[in-house]
Amino acid sequence: MNITLSGRAALITGGSKGLGLAMAKIFAESGGHVAIVARGAESLAKAEAEIRAAAPAAKFAAIAADIRTAEGCEAAHAAAVKGLGQVDILINNAGTSQRGGFLEVSDALWQDDLDLKLFAAIRLSRLALPGMRERKWGRIINVLNIGAKAPPGGSTPTSVSRAAGMALTKAMANEFAPHNVLVNAMLVGIIESDQWVRRHAAEKRNITWEDWKAEQGKGVPIGRIGKAEEFASLALLLASDQGGYISGTAINVDGGKSPVV
Repeated sequence: MNITLSGRAALITGGSKGLGLAMAKIFAESGGHVAIVARGAESLAKAEAEIRAAAPAAKFAAIAADIRTAEGCEAAHAAAVKGLGQVDILINNAGTSQRGGFLEVSDALWQDDLDLKLFAAIRLSRLALPGMRERKWGRIINVLNIGAKAPPGGSTPTSVSRAAGMALTKAMANEFAPHNVLVNAMLVGIIESDQWVRRHAAEKRNITWEDWKAEQGKGVPIGRIGKAEEFASLALLLASDQGGYISGTAINVDGGKSPVV
């Protein structure tokens, strides 16, 4: 099966590293046009070089914006439309893993987490949906984690903001399916990404990255942690015409780690 995004334009938040970059590359390689959003100019420049090398013919926009704010979301969407002409595919991928004991998490941390993971998805979807509805074609993918379905202790605020993202996914899917705008969620388990690189470094143990990955993979039924490219391949299917009968789902991409389906 030849999956193509020929002529489609995608806006990907958190697009300069990890899962976002992997999705941007495979989308561009599959004929799509891509705008990535991140805060760091250096990481955006590095990502741009990788994407342009992988797909020289694709339209591309690197956008520096802080989507924690309404103004940042508006600026990011406007820049994507300016660079690509429209937004057919929105990937709400930006996020960090904020976890702590419930009694220790401050109001400020709760608000920051909700602004980045939930309100950014709400605001960007609200900006992109009118055009998708008018054109009778659109895709939104909300990148969440498996804690949205089965939150362990000490997982707030991330598990709560991600669970809200799952409810948002279903509500938007039901409302916009009649307009051929399909909305799904992809739930991350343990997948190679910049977050896990930082977590490995933060442990400050005398263990190599490869050995650390093997150690983490022991808790996954498949026996290893996932690759960003594997995650991106499913995103490509959901974003394509070949994924045209899939909407309102929350798919675990976790090697079987989640205790619930």
